[in-house]
Amino acid sequence: MQAKKRERVWIVAPAGFLTVLLIAGTCLSQDTRLAEARREGKIVWYTGAALFTAERVASLFEQAYPGIKVEVQRSGSERILQRVMQESAAGIKNADVFNSSDVGHYVLLKKKGMLAKYSPTGTERFPEAFRDPDGIALGWRAFLIVISYNSKLLASGDAPKSWKDLLDPKWKGKLVTAHPGYSGSIATYMLALVNLYGWDYFKQLAQNKPHLTQSVHDPAQVVEAGERMVGANGADYFLYTQKKKGNPIGIVYPQDGVPLVVSPSAITSFAPHPTAARLFTDFIFTKDVQQFLADSEGLYVPHPEVTYLSDKPKLSDLKLLTVDPEELERRTEEIKKRFVEFFGA
Repeated sequence: MQAKKRERVWIVAPAGFLTVLLIAGTCLSQDTRLAEARREGKIVWYTGAALFTAERVASLFEQAYPGIKVEVQRSGSERILQRVMQESAAGIKNADVFNSSDVGHYVLLKKKGMLAKYSPTGTERFPEAFRDPDGIALGWRAFLIVISYNSKLLASGDAPKSWKDLLDPKWKGKLVTAHPGYSGSIATYMLALVNLYGWDYFKQLAQNKPHLTQSVHDPAQVVEAGERMVGANGADYFLYTQKKKGNPIGIVYPQDGVPLVVSPSAITSFAPHPTAARLFTDFIFTKDVQQFLADSEGLYVPHPEVTYLSDKPKLSDLKLLTVDPEELERRTEEIKKRFVEFFGA
């Protein structure tokens, strides 16, 4: 009974949440930044978040702050980094806020002086894993890389229980994997498993001939369609929301460790709409927005007052695999090269 009540809250929360934000927007109408942000007129948000998440957050911001538009530029994390770098080389200053699922990107962009220092009030209470020691990037959301399976084609007891289980020849031709050349979170997952098992793990995984996709969200769609029985990787929050919709998705949190992907947000040092960018950054780190991400998306967030759905595991109950941002930035090209070497594309 309690679970059903919680689920109803999960479904209707955005309506009440919007009312709170509209009131908040009214209360902040005297903020001197608001007039300047409205003069700037918009922010351009480069994000690797799921399209639904990005568009929903953008819409809520626009309704809370009429007169300021959010232009969402959504793609895989590697693609949005490439775009920012190409635009910078061409002297184009377009992005205001950069949100990637590859913490190594922020190491690179900081080295190049492409990010501005800004920390919204209250973020000093966030867990250390979500805070940049330089006060430039802040973890906005986080998720886990897990194994998935089609629950109509495979019983839960027969599903893989660990990353090593995927190496069993019985899964040959039945797996799907996303690509680190497109998805920064897959680069994080690969480095985590390389640090755990070495490159031989992926050399063996490739022998099972997994179907290759791009985004970290793609394996879920391939699995639920029955095109492949098991997802060798995937974002737990996206799998969770697909399962909530009634799709035949089973989720496995591997016993040998679960890669944690922290997705930071930062304002660019060349932001064409800097005041609006700061207002937007404040907004996405409020408790209400963070609670929205946890409730509607099944994401993990840094705000200490956010509560989680009862059917989501606590991070403290899992063996987490984390990576060092400096190492990820240093080894990203190696990861992409090895993936192509092993998987052929």
